[in-house]
Amino acid sequence: MLRCMRTTLTLDPDVAALLQRVRHTQGGSFKTVVNDALREGLRHMIAPPDPPVRYRTPTVDLGRCLVGSLDDVAEVLAAGEGERFR
Repeated sequence: MLRCMRTTLTLDPDVAALLQRVRHTQGGSFKTVVNDALREGLRHMIAPPDPPVRYRTPTVDLGRCLVGSLDDVAEVLAAGEGERFR
């Protein structure tokens, strides 16, 4: 079992400022805030990732086909260009 370990820790200025802000908000010692932040961060780091959310494409009813047959290219082009075909 691990006992308390004393170590020197160099913090980036932004991290130190956030820790000070949490310490002033929650109260407690700097040591307690650092230990709580490390515990929470390490739990988050070793936790399995959340399963990805599957995206489903919504369906839309486009109505009936506006041309008689898509196999007749000339009819499709005429309908697309606005010409009366027939």
